[in-house]
Amino acid sequence: MQFCDECGSMMKADGDRMVCSNDDCGATVERDRERERAFVTTEAQTDDDVIESDENANFEGKPIASDVRCDDCGNAEAWYALKQTASADEPPTRFFKCTECGHRWREYN
Repeated sequence: MQFCDECGSMMKADGDRMVCSNDDCGATVERDRERERAFVTTEAQTDDDVIESDENANFEGKPIASDVRCDDCGNAEAWYALKQTASADEPPTRFFKCTECGHRWREYN
């Protein structure tokens, strides 16, 4: 994302130029293709960056915790995901899914 040096509004691509989205400003600059390669676009994003926080989500492939014990089968490994369920000064909640039986639970710190 690029912002206008004149007014601070967001710039949008128009061919080989970047045009200020503020109609009152009208500033334009030449597009910097090298700089644009460093940007991540929605087309280039993958789901690998996403942390699944839905309690009912498919956890397979997520990080594995080995400091837990499943109440249903006694297994000591579970996939987990973090979600900030309280205020920012509180620790996040960990949602688990047992790697053996699929039992799900949460842990509040």
